[in-house]
Amino acid sequence: MTLPPMLSGVAAADRFVDLAGLLESCEVDGFRADFLSWGHYRPEYWRNYWHSHSFHEVCLAYSGEGRFNSGSLQYDVVPGSVFLARPGDVHEIESSHTSPLGIAFWGFTFRPADAASPRPAGGGRPVAAPDSSGWWAGLNRPDGPVMSSRTGSLPALVSALAAEAAAPVSGYSTALPALGATLVMETARAFALDEDLAVEPVRRDRGPLVVEAMQRHLRDNLARPITVRDVAAAVHLSERHAERLFTQQTGASIMSTLRRLRLELSAQLLLDHTMSITEVARACGYSDVRPFSTAFKRKYGRTPGDHRRAGGTEFI
Repeated sequence: MTLPPMLSGVAAADRFVDLAGLLESCEVDGFRADFLSWGHYRPEYWRNYWHSHSFHEVCLAYSGEGRFNSGSLQYDVVPGSVFLARPGDVHEIESSHTSPLGIAFWGFTFRPADAASPRPAGGGRPVAAPDSSGWWAGLNRPDGPVMSSRTGSLPALVSALAAEAAAPVSGYSTALPALGATLVMETARAFALDEDLAVEPVRRDRGPLVVEAMQRHLRDNLARPITVRDVAAAVHLSERHAERLFTQQTGASIMSTLRRLRLELSAQLLLDHTMSITEVARACGYSDVRPFSTAFKRKYGRTPGDHRRAGGTEFI
């Protein structure tokens, strides 16, 4: 059977089990997750008989078929199924004999980050976090769904975590908790209700960000010849659109802003006596001292040399 590309990655993620000892906990959006188990079953017949856990256990099927029994309900498992046993849920999983089930699974506790131990005195079912609406409700709602086909980025996360665990390199101690936090969130989203995931419409105004990128391009290239075409190309806009947007946001044209930035930089560089005035001019995009001096005097009311001799004090 040919698996979808994303599930093929899960099938190859047998090093997922090596996360044990590498990724023990993470925090996400005010919650803490302590990871207790990582597993990867190849597609061979197996059965987990009726049992329960004091933590959340999640399975992602990547091949074959099987069944997941949770309480009195039975669910068919196929590639792409995600199924959940919440703390205290009595459940069992059985692979098909003829089309063995392959899964990756992970287990974790889940509670508010500032909460004390999740287990009440004397053992028993852990204390759950509040059931307020949000992505986390997919884990906290006792009567919520336990079977989902909403895999989201779970297959990619399983593959990425397995790859990090297989050959840890510098930065793994930062990368793994970040991936683990996303795994917890995507797990909860898979079992959340639509109303849990709903947010207010997000307004996206790219204008200020695009103008900021254009300004950054100007600052990064003050010593180089720059045209409006260059700036527009840097943000993938037409010259006309780039100029109009820039002027709307800043009140100045692209080229007038370029001139201002160059002269402001030159006023700073002139205070470095290790640089000649010619070198300052070239560092600010002027090929010759004469046009630089003319532009500088027009803006600051004195020549570059006078500015240097005065130590720039008039402009502090």
